[in-house]
Amino acid sequence: MIPEQYAYFPALIASLNGASAVLLLVGFYLISRGRIAAHRACMIAAVVASALFLACYAYFHAHVGDILFLGQGLWRKVYFTILIPHVTLAIVIVPMVIITLSRGLRAQYGRHRAIAKWTWPLWMYVSVTGVLVYFMLYRWFPHS
Repeated sequence: MIPEQYAYFPALIASLNGASAVLLLVGFYLISRGRIAAHRACMIAAVVASALFLACYAYFHAHVGDILFLGQGLWRKVYFTILIPHVTLAIVIVPMVIITLSRGLRAQYGRHRAIAKWTWPLWMYVSVTGVLVYFMLYRWFPHS
């Protein structure tokens, strides 16, 4: 059971992940239309949303601990099939985002594109599956 003062954190964390995914999609669209300044602003906003997510996630789990998945059977297999690559890529994506952002902000566009083609889909996967993990843990198989 999650203490009442922390009960809003899971939805906040999922919302920040969802916001990051939307910003990533919009940023991709903008750059495909050559709107560099708008793309830059959108991607910086995605980084901010992801950084806020990370801070909230760390704070929540430092105070509440681990949340166990209560689903059984096939759902349990589906959950861990999503969760394991989500966690692995969430660790990998942090330095990739920093490098990608840094190269873009320093106008190293060739080097930026070279890593962004890997960063974007992995970051999108982490953001979207973060929302799925939220639904599986707190909505589809709730603890109370």
